[in-house]
Amino acid sequence: MIGLRGVGVFVADAMMSDRAARGIISPFSSLAPNPMDLIQSAQNPLYKLCHKLAENRRDRLKLGQTLLDGPHLVAAALDAGWPLERILISQSGLQRPEHQALLARHGKAPALLDDALFATLTELPSATGLIALAAIPNAPAVRHAGLCLWLDGVQDPGNVGAILRTAAAAGVQQVALSLHSADVWSPRVLRAGMGAHFALEIVERADLLAAASQFKGRIAALVLDGAIDLYDSDLRGDVALVMGAEGQGVSAELEAAATLRLKIAMQPGIESLNVGHAAAICLYERVRQSRV
Repeated sequence: MIGLRGVGVFVADAMMSDRAARGIISPFSSLAPNPMDLIQSAQNPLYKLCHKLAENRRDRLKLGQTLLDGPHLVAAALDAGWPLERILISQSGLQRPEHQALLARHGKAPALLDDALFATLTELPSATGLIALAAIPNAPAVRHAGLCLWLDGVQDPGNVGAILRTAAAAGVQQVALSLHSADVWSPRVLRAGMGAHFALEIVERADLLAAASQFKGRIAALVLDGAIDLYDSDLRGDVALVMGAEGQGVSAELEAAATLRLKIAMQPGIESLNVGHAAAICLYERVRQSRV
């Protein structure tokens, strides 16, 4: 952890209390970054750490940390009680009332970055001005029962993030991703997930074939050939739904381990669906069946 020199003093008067209640950070507050501590150098240790986390999966795995890019993700993390190690804010971002409210909720002094330097930490064309440094939680064991979603080699970050959003909305208890799936804790997947990471158990780099041998319910794999129609299946009870990458699909070994092979009926001439859309269709068929 990188320390921050003491910045400012508390001003205890009625006006300051009112401003704090409204989530407004006074320049005299202990939460306000000292302008003299403005980070402008790419050699700053905190900046170098965050730049590594923004760019490199290996560093995220090694350090067990990632970046939450933007106020929506930071707010979702705070709502879920997720521990944030540090908030970084740009000079222009510090002027936004919604950012000030998040700083007040976090309750710790942020690090202040020069706008140009801050922009190098985000892939967004227009920097939001707010990023949080957060710990990646220790992955739980793969569940052997319940409603689970297994992603086998799904590599597109946008698809993985969208699938996580749908999984959280549909009541999935755990999402497990195989070794060759997208980095689920990358800033890009986190942005696409829109806070779903904080509502799910997530297991990265899981051995899905080993998990299949221990799962107590049905393993339902979405495949193209030799399958029954999704709407003729029974998805109630303990189910692990397996989705493969577009093009390759579920691996042959995992497909062979499936106890239920599903297909989504499509009009002639349409070969496949986006994996995110297919996951949504399957998960909400499970929701529908559970309510009947």
